[in-house]
Amino acid sequence: MKKINFTKMQGSGNDFVIIEERPALHVARNTSFIKNICDRKFGIGADGVLLLEKSKKADVRMRIFNADGTEAEMCGNGARCCALYYATKNKKKKITIETLAGCLAAEIDAQSVKLKMTDPLDLRLDYKVEVDGKVYEADYVNTGVPHVVVEVDDLEKVPLKRLGRSIRYHQIFQPAGTNVDFIKVIDSGHIRLRTYERGVEDETLACGTGSVASAIIAVLNHSKRNLKQKDSASMHRVYVATQSGEELKVYFKILKKIITNVWLEGTAQKVFKGEYCISQ
Repeated sequence: MKKINFTKMQGSGNDFVIIEERPALHVARNTSFIKNICDRKFGIGADGVLLLEKSKKADVRMRIFNADGTEAEMCGNGARCCALYYATKNKKKKITIETLAGCLAAEIDAQSVKLKMTDPLDLRLDYKVEVDGKVYEADYVNTGVPHVVVEVDDLEKVPLKRLGRSIRYHQIFQPAGTNVDFIKVIDSGHIRLRTYERGVEDETLACGTGSVASAIIAVLNHSKRNLKQKDSASMHRVYVATQSGEELKVYFKILKKIITNVWLEGTAQKVFKGEYCISQ
């Protein structure tokens, strides 16, 4: 048996297995390994695997693999877990993380991690998405990975898995597909969120990039500050209540019709560490 050292971490209910890459490990090339380790019955159980590598651009390079074995460009809560793991190990309060979506900056204070995201891309408002003969109003933004945001009146009654999967694979968003966020706006500074995550292919207890996407869309649609109006130099702050019961904070500015200076803040925690055994 071959033993692989790992650390299990969670960020606001989003859970991950962290592995530090070694030359002989080749985790990224082994889809079945990723699926097995994320299996909640026969493996460790996780929404994804975070593979940490050396970086020439930042303190550490993070690659994120979803539970289905596919590689994602970015993961907000995963990056916060990575930041806490690396900063604790190296006794730092601030670090940088290289991802496929760009370099991120993180500030760590005990178990609270504040992450500076890359600026969102490809903002598209007022989509009409037809599913099973019903048309849903939706908005789209890429916050490191693609997200469709749908506002609903009752979050608990949303057929999340069926509807989320239908929108995730909708022809409009092919070939890459999309994550799908269902939100309930409480007021201009507070929303509730449920997310169907691409790659996990199910609802997760929290989603960092989804929280950022949903907060941005909520402000644009409900605070009377949209891209057609005068820019605001003030920082918008939105509290996002997730299915885990924990709250994530999203901060951003709208300057020259661009969403910028985006931060995601919340708790992260090391759950346990151990050895994962595989047959050679």
